[in-house]
Amino acid sequence: MKKRFTVLSLLMIFILSVPVYAGAPTVAVENTVTRVLDVLRDPKLKAPEAKEKKIEKLRGIYKDMFDEMEFSRRTLTRNWNKLSPAQRIEFVDLFEHVLEKTYIDKIMDHPNEKIVFYKETMIPEDKAEVQSKIVTSSKEIPIFYRMILKNGKWKVYDVVVENVSLVQNYRTQFNEILASGTPEQLLETLRKKVKAH
Repeated sequence: MKKRFTVLSLLMIFILSVPVYAGAPTVAVENTVTRVLDVLRDPKLKAPEAKEKKIEKLRGIYKDMFDEMEFSRRTLTRNWNKLSPAQRIEFVDLFEHVLEKTYIDKIMDHPNEKIVFYKETMIPEDKAEVQSKIVTSSKEIPIFYRMILKNGKWKVYDVVVENVSLVQNYRTQFNEILASGTPEQLLETLRKKVKAH
């Protein structure tokens, strides 16, 4: 009995001492980032003629990783209600392309560097922040993922790169457009951004 108690005690100590960052949100984002890096490092996708195939693969991973609707609503906040249902659909689609490019550009700058996931903080039960950093030979670049649990799956709704939140950054830009302009003008701005990519 005493031996069994000791084994159970050791087991409990082990369970309690498992780092908190090894939870489901961290596993979800780490797996997805690994998939992104695998695509970026694939020698078969490095040639210029493979660019479209690479983008297609990255887009599939991006869609699996990010909650575009949550990203969009949090970015527009009260301005979301100014858009018609059709405008909302187009906004989510256009904004998805812009975010995808922004995020992938950040990762593509460091495709061969080490990425370390070191902390996970649960906010309420259905939200978390996963902290990571890109470790280069000269510096560390912090990238934090804010996540939400929906339909049993952890998805990213904001990325904070070097203390700059993508949601906050775009919210400021979009608020300025909508303060004196219309939803159509905002959509036109996004259309031009997407076309420029």
